[in-house]
Amino acid sequence: MLDAAAVTRLGAALGFLAVALGAFGAHGLRDTLARHGTEAVWQTAVLYHFLHALALLALGARTRCPAGPAWCFVAGVTVFSGSLYVLAVTGVTKLGMITPLGGLAFLAGWAWLAWRPAAAGPQPTDSPSQAR
Repeated sequence: MLDAAAVTRLGAALGFLAVALGAFGAHGLRDTLARHGTEAVWQTAVLYHFLHALALLALGARTRCPAGPAWCFVAGVTVFSGSLYVLAVTGVTKLGMITPLGGLAFLAGWAWLAWRPAAAGPQPTDSPSQAR
């Protein structure tokens, strides 16, 4: 289990970065992305980045925050969105070969939560009287 406050901070930091990168792509990189024809690639990177930042915030709001799904989401943002950001700016399409690895990290995080939802929240046997 991870400290919920740390996961919340991480989700907030990634959310901040997603908004900043979205704005930077729309304004500062407009010409570069248009030249490479990669506006949609940048938008996809920002979308998945932001959605998984929100997922981290949701995990951080839980009583018990499982480390596995949280780190899978961080790895997914880094590899999936990161490779798309670099691809969009440089036009180097070979970077797209590692993008699916980030997608697999996202899928692993979601599958982990689907198989072990109790690990991400209070156990049914938890009660104040048992905490003594």
